[in-house]
Amino acid sequence: MKIKMELPKIPVDLPVLNEEMYSLRSKGEYSMGSVEDMILDNVEAVKVSLEKMTFKNVTIMESSLPESEWTDVIFDKCDLSNVNFSGSFIHRVEFKNCKLLGTDFSRSRLQNVRFSDCLADYSMFRFANFKQVGFEDCSLISADLYHLTLQKTFFNRCNLDQAMLSGSKLNGIDLSDCEFDGLQVDIEDLNGCIISPHQASSFVGLLGLVIK
Repeated sequence: MKIKMELPKIPVDLPVLNEEMYSLRSKGEYSMGSVEDMILDNVEAVKVSLEKMTFKNVTIMESSLPESEWTDVIFDKCDLSNVNFSGSFIHRVEFKNCKLLGTDFSRSRLQNVRFSDCLADYSMFRFANFKQVGFEDCSLISADLYHLTLQKTFFNRCNLDQAMLSGSKLNGIDLSDCEFDGLQVDIEDLNGCIISPHQASSFVGLLGLVIK
């Protein structure tokens, strides 16, 4: 399934802003720059604003950046595992070939956001609001997708095995080319969800049926 979404609007030939990133601070505003080949650790900052930025081969470790605002940003080959981005507003952002193991996006608003070829097992999106959001060729094993608001959202060729989707209304969501042995989901949330014939057996138990 393809959904039209706005791409990040980023100028070419951005100046390098690596040094500025070492001094990330609460309510700091950073824009019009590229950040490459660096490691940031133990960053604690609230309500950071990032606009028209690119991050490539950047690792952020043991850090918390909640309630931040990202607009027109690309993360390419970055490791953001276990970083707390909860409560953030994320608009026109791309994550490409990123590690997002256990990354916390809970209670965030994501609009025009694309995840491609990302390792996002155990990532947390609970209570997030998705509008024009796409996941392509991503691993979301045991991801926490509890009680999402889903508008124009797609999952293409993703591994969703044991993902938590309870409380997320899946009407119109196409999971037919995704991989999973089981999902944690409530039967009422599956109304209108699109699945393949071979996936149907995964949901038999929810209906109280026994295959013989």
